Amino acid sequence: MLRSSVIVTAIALCACSNALATASTPQQPGAAAQTPPAPPKPVPAQLPDVLARVNGESVTKAEFDRALAAIEGRAGGPVPADQRDQVFRSILDQIVTYKLLVQETQSRKVDASDEEVNTRLQQIQGRFPSEEAFKQMLTASHTTLEQLRSDAKQDLAVQKMIDAEISSKIEVKPEQMADFYAKNPDQFKQPDRVHASHILIGFPRDADAAAKAQAHAKAEQVLADVKAGKDFAALAKEHSQDPGSAPNGGDLGFFQPGQMVGPFNDAAFSLAPGAVSELVETQFGYHIIKVTEKQAGRMISLEEIKPRLEQFLQERNRQEQTETFITGLRSRGKIELLI
Repeated sequence: MLRSSVIVTAIALCACSNALATASTPQQPGAAAQTPPAPPKPVPAQLPDVLARVNGESVTKAEFDRALAAIEGRAGGPVPADQRDQVFRSILDQIVTYKLLVQETQSRKVDASDEEVNTRLQQIQGRFPSEEAFKQMLTASHTTLEQLRSDAKQDLAVQKMIDAEISSKIEVKPEQMADFYAKNPDQFKQPDRVHASHILIGFPRDADAAAKAQAHAKAEQVLADVKAGKDFAALAKEHSQDPGSAPNGGDLGFFQPGQMVGPFNDAAFSLAPGAVSELVETQFGYHIIKVTEKQAGRMISLEEIKPRLEQFLQERNRQEQTETFITGLRSRGKIELLI
């Protein structure tokens, strides 16, 4: 369970981060279309006891089965047959990479203290609502507490080593931010936005005419209260059936075109600030929409986006440097795949 998270971090599977908000998320410049990769080599139906060797150390079927069980546990089911080769090859590759990393920590004598391991185990256990749920996770993952402790110790050592190796190489310089900003102007265009609140009187998707009529009558009464001057936020807290916004007086914050369902989107962007809609029907029910503020599209300035852009580029640098480090380990290591 633990290893999979470290492997994903270490291998740097993603080339970019989603650290920035939707309206202003820098992305990698568009790349030319690439030839689809060749299909993976078929994996035998019956796996041998040893699947690979990494600098002479075996990758066993038991290790593979434990990693597979953790992945299937998170996915909620077995690997689909048509994806078996690809997924199994990916798991094996991750285990190989992880062994290279662990071997390097041993070579460099990087270790984690008992205190650090205990803290990590407490953090893991704290994610579960009860001791019983934690034990169920161990069982489902074919993992013992002792194995989890061993994994945690190795994970922490690997992360320490990677951090020490790349920490001096991930600093984001002002010119790097300025260059990315200048070369990716489309990433910093903020479209029109509207700040709105709503009151939802819902009905089930399969509601019959009588149920919809009942919801409509209630929505009409609430709308009448709004038009009579009653406080919109108070009415939303009392009547709205949107659990996400009702506690906040129906406030939805800012959103841009296309983020809301069609009828809601059209009504919100057609209203003037301070105006309240008539009843708007969507698949969720009847909405009463109040627009608080509208903002025209604009170009977000470098100064405004700088903190999030720096975070994004630092994460990109981290992933690139981690990938470079791991590529070096793989090029120097002796990897024998036996399937």
